[in-house]
Amino acid sequence: MSTGRAASRGRLRALCTTLCLIALTGLDLKLDGADATRLHLALDFLGLAAVALRRKAPLLAFLLTLPTTMGQAAIVAPIATLFTLAERSRNRVLLAVCAVGFAVVNTVSETPGDFSADDQVWTFVSFVYTLAVAAAPVFLGQLAQARRDLSGRLVEIEEAREHERALHEQAVLARERARLAREMHDVVSHQVSLIAVQSGALQVSAKDVAVREAARKIRTLSVATLDELRTMVTLLRASDGDPTGLTPQPTLADLDRLVASSGIDAKVRGELPDTVGTPTQRAIYRTVQEALTNVRKHAPGATARVELWQEGDDVGVTVTNSQPSRPSLPLPGSRHGLVGLRERAENLRGEFLAGPTPEGGYRVSMRIPECAE
Repeated sequence: MSTGRAASRGRLRALCTTLCLIALTGLDLKLDGADATRLHLALDFLGLAAVALRRKAPLLAFLLTLPTTMGQAAIVAPIATLFTLAERSRNRVLLAVCAVGFAVVNTVSETPGDFSADDQVWTFVSFVYTLAVAAAPVFLGQLAQARRDLSGRLVEIEEAREHERALHEQAVLARERARLAREMHDVVSHQVSLIAVQSGALQVSAKDVAVREAARKIRTLSVATLDELRTMVTLLRASDGDPTGLTPQPTLADLDRLVASSGIDAKVRGELPDTVGTPTQRAIYRTVQEALTNVRKHAPGATARVELWQEGDDVGVTVTNSQPSRPSLPLPGSRHGLVGLRERAENLRGEFLAGPTPEGGYRVSMRIPECAE
């Protein structure tokens, strides 16, 4: 609506300007005092028509004013049309030719018929003066054109900035969604899967029928929750533009508590120096957490060994589990855990390896520079 109003105001302003110029042209021709002959009337009509057509055909309008200038000393029409031509044309050679042509025509029309050598100085001065008069609308028209181009360029720059700002907001949102998806998988899924495993074990070992039924319901709800979490994580990661961000999480100081609460027979061996960077500690913690979660879900009854080690400037962790001693429960998997660990390692300029062992177990290993940022 505002755009239509602005366009209507622009058309109304242009119409008023044209009417004013036509009135000034008529007044200029009237004040010239030329005889009201048919020729002069025709030249006056050409001048008025040129002013009316200057926006649609500026070059043609300027050419129509030259006969008017030659027949009588009228300058409003040629000045107006020359300004419009300079405002719309980028051909500077054409503009220079038009200005010189106007000066020549105007000078010739004012030169007396009995031109003599004494009139040469006067003719030259008149030509220079007329050329200066013609140069003024040319320069003003070019200035108006440059101003219009600059305004358009500023609008384009502002639109580009708005676009960049929107892209930045989308990138920030994508990173936050990725971090949220990772933490949902690493923290919430970790706890819910433990509930599912413990309730499944209680369902098998309980003697009381009511207890077994309650354990079955807990396990069913836990499995459904894991499945919903998997769907939510998938949706969140679908818009992840840079899935390598790290968020503040527990460090190596919490590793013993993590292993103790894992619900499996696991031991920690080795230790790392206190100089290990915080991002590296978080990555090692998440590696152990994900590995133990997978052992609970996919290798029931297996034992696990967590080894912390250092080689040169690199530190790392290796989690190895034995062969499962009983069939695993059919728990849903999100398939994002190992992918997330590999992304963490790459983000810290390290490497991540995972695969089965010859003994039938599984091994997960991560190597990271000690002071990775």
